[in-house]
Amino acid sequence: MKKAAFPLLVAALLAVSCGESDKEMIDRVFDVARQQYTAMDAALGESTLPKTYENGALVTSDSGWWCAGFYPGSLWYIYLKTGDESIRALAEKNTRKVYPETQFARSHDIGFVTNCSYGNAFRITGDTVWRQPIIDAAHALATRYNPHVGCTRSWDFSPEGKGWRFPVIIDNMMNLELLMEANKLCGVDSLKDIAVTHATTTMKNHFRDDFTTWHVVDYVPEDGSVHMKCTAQGYSDDSAWARGQAWGLYGFTMMFRESGDKAFLTQAENIANALISRLPEDGIPYWDYDAPDIPNTLRDASAGAIMASALIELSHLTGNRSYFEVARKQLHTLASPEYLADPGENGHFLLKHSVGSLPGGSEVDVPLTYADYYFLEALLRLEGTF
Repeated sequence: MKKAAFPLLVAALLAVSCGESDKEMIDRVFDVARQQYTAMDAALGESTLPKTYENGALVTSDSGWWCAGFYPGSLWYIYLKTGDESIRALAEKNTRKVYPETQFARSHDIGFVTNCSYGNAFRITGDTVWRQPIIDAAHALATRYNPHVGCTRSWDFSPEGKGWRFPVIIDNMMNLELLMEANKLCGVDSLKDIAVTHATTTMKNHFRDDFTTWHVVDYVPEDGSVHMKCTAQGYSDDSAWARGQAWGLYGFTMMFRESGDKAFLTQAENIANALISRLPEDGIPYWDYDAPDIPNTLRDASAGAIMASALIELSHLTGNRSYFEVARKQLHTLASPEYLADPGENGHFLLKHSVGSLPGGSEVDVPLTYADYYFLEALLRLEGTF
């Protein structure tokens, strides 16, 4: 579907009152990104990828970690902005590190891993060397689909005492883009059908009347009935975990773009309106919108970055300027000294103050690769480049 008319130069011409222009801010952040991510590569091994930075040390992972595709994806975004061939070489090298993960689906996260790395490599360069792993990964993800449930399965485990049978998390919405992309590349309609059905099922079962979402919906695999609704990373089963809300907003915006189904656009708008009404003044969400200690609780830069990227695209799709302005505020906040690291600091990550899982005591108030990735993506969207 053709995007609503929206001048690409608007973002560059607007200026933040008493501050730098959008263009100045974008150029500054990408200069920091080029420095940080080049230095980051020097700290990695032949098969390792960055995970976070805690207690003064870089924490790395192998390609099996669900976030493995974000670092190469960010390198591709930096290359797209700068044209720096040395950055392209790093992007190619780190993309190839995740190749083994494109060949089987240990979880739904094969979508994150593949689409951010190989997907961006193919979209940005057009080089067909990156094409087949996208198709392979989509077919692998499709093996996790259950037609009785109408969703792809997220995880193959169940925490003690939960008794999950077929857990589906709101994060899964992000991985549907891999299926839609592969459908365009290889013409297998079943991949698109799975994505559309998963989104429709999620719209039906994951969302409350106020358009906030549960994190986890567990299904009975034999008949598709709902077994339970709960959280794994939010404050409580009935709270609005911030990153989960951002995944939902981004996922339904993307699914409208890819499918043209107006029900997905309406869902995205309803989610956006619900979240915007609950944002603090600077636009960066608390880690959970229902955390009991607001305002004296942690912010989640990753949720803010994901939300900003989605809102800019949603503003283009709807022509609603207010979405664009909220995202613009979020990005200028993230580009401020409160959140953006100086070169050489923060373990060579860009953003500070993200929250992985506060209930699990994991990755609390630290930099995270996906925060950086969606921050850079949102800036490219603000500029009109991506």
